[in-house]
Amino acid sequence: MKISVTDAKAQLTELVRRAESGEEVILTRHGQAAARLIATKTVSDKKVRRRIMEELRAAAVSKAAPGASAARSQDFLYEDGMPG
Repeated sequence: MKISVTDAKAQLTELVRRAESGEEVILTRHGQAAARLIATKTVSDKKVRRRIMEELRAAAVSKAAPGASAARSQDFLYEDGMPG
């Protein structure tokens, strides 16, 4: 649903309800999309947050190149090593 910012002011409560239910609500200014209302989902359970963080860490580790080092990542720029 698209609605102008001016019209949205009078219908904010209803627009928030629609966004919470999953409907896309686009606010427009001068006919151009300016903002989007979306529902936020909070993860309040510590166990769930911890599991998510562990999964993200594991995914990041699995994507890292074996033996990669941030300190040595730009060595290819210099044929004879870093200038002294």
